[in-house]
Amino acid sequence: MQRLRIAFAGTPDFAVPALDALAASRHALVGVLTQPDRPAGRGRALTASPVKQRALQLGLPIDQPPRLATPGQRATLEHWAPELLVVVAYGLLLPQPVLSLPRLGCVNIHASLLPRWRGAAPIQRAILAGDAETGIAIMALEPTLDTGPVYATERVRIAPLETAGELQQRLAALGAAALLPVVDALAAGVARAVAQPPDGVTYAAKLRKEEAVIDWRQDATQIERQVRAFNPWPVAETTLAGERVRIWRARAQTGPPALAGARPAAVPVPGALLAGAAGAVRVACGSGVLQVDELQLPGKRVIHASDFAHARPLAGLRFGSAAA
Repeated sequence: MQRLRIAFAGTPDFAVPALDALAASRHALVGVLTQPDRPAGRGRALTASPVKQRALQLGLPIDQPPRLATPGQRATLEHWAPELLVVVAYGLLLPQPVLSLPRLGCVNIHASLLPRWRGAAPIQRAILAGDAETGIAIMALEPTLDTGPVYATERVRIAPLETAGELQQRLAALGAAALLPVVDALAAGVARAVAQPPDGVTYAAKLRKEEAVIDWRQDATQIERQVRAFNPWPVAETTLAGERVRIWRARAQTGPPALAGARPAAVPVPGALLAGAAGAVRVACGSGVLQVDELQLPGKRVIHASDFAHARPLAGLRFGSAAA
């Protein structure tokens, strides 16, 4: 089997397992493209991407062009002369000169079962939609978004209460394991890609922070999905007495709601905190009840809901209301 010269393009944590897999393979990893350092944290200090940090540990050549639109921005990649470019959550659409540069083209690990959830946020959109399963696809890159033929897929069930961060870790490992057989097949000249079907196409739009604001008039199951999908970013949020409260973990419950500290016949408004077991934080929704398990008050660390419940009386409290 031929030993390929491979360049890698990736930026976030999701891409690191694939980088490690290639670095440990028999192929030659000739260089790593990643996004420029960005301000991060409270101090807004310039911070290297997770892929850059790992590439530095591995002693690999690194380039961080802001785009790959001009010959100058592509010069380092051309100097590396890769036979294959592996792309994992790089963050840039690759222009045709880049796609045409390696003789074996460019392959990508995408975190969905294509053609469902093409686009920027496939993991979160799958959870928000209530999908029972998802997976990864190893595909050939084309100029259009996530439309290329697929070399391999792997499917997984989405576990109950699984967050986007937890699912991302599973899919990152799954994608890294599925990548190497495809690379070896390309090296041997026996790789075969199958065109995506025209039916079942959906798009996973980039996440917006305003999507994280909870509307308690929604069904409890949908709010639970919102909490799971936006953990660890941007994190589902509501307000209490005009201050932001972030909801990190929660679960939908069945059963008739009852207001905390009120007669059983009282009908709670959405967002009202409900009577229940000691230490539980249960919230009335448009339909059903949401049990909050972990939350974060302004300027505080993430706490278990029982700590919140024990620190104050719940009667009369309402999430999403300016008045407590």
